[in-house]
Amino acid sequence: MRLDKYLKVSRLIKRRTVANEACDNGRISVNGRIVKASYEVKVGDRIEIALGSRTLAVQVLQVADNVRKDDASAMYAEV
Repeated sequence: MRLDKYLKVSRLIKRRTVANEACDNGRISVNGRIVKASYEVKVGDRIEIALGSRTLAVQVLQVADNVRKDDASAMYAEV
């Protein structure tokens, strides 16, 4: 699954366009590398999101296309 779609489905970022812009501006890194929105997310990847003065680091536990709002937090674990 593409990184921008994963961020939206897991509800780490509210909209896919915002996730796409964050990738374009170099605010999102996976496994220590800044990546584009087209990066294919895999289980075990470590995603770091820098928004404002805050940085959020999560590890991918699951990749799924359709997830209910209640189950979205099960797709990742905060590090």
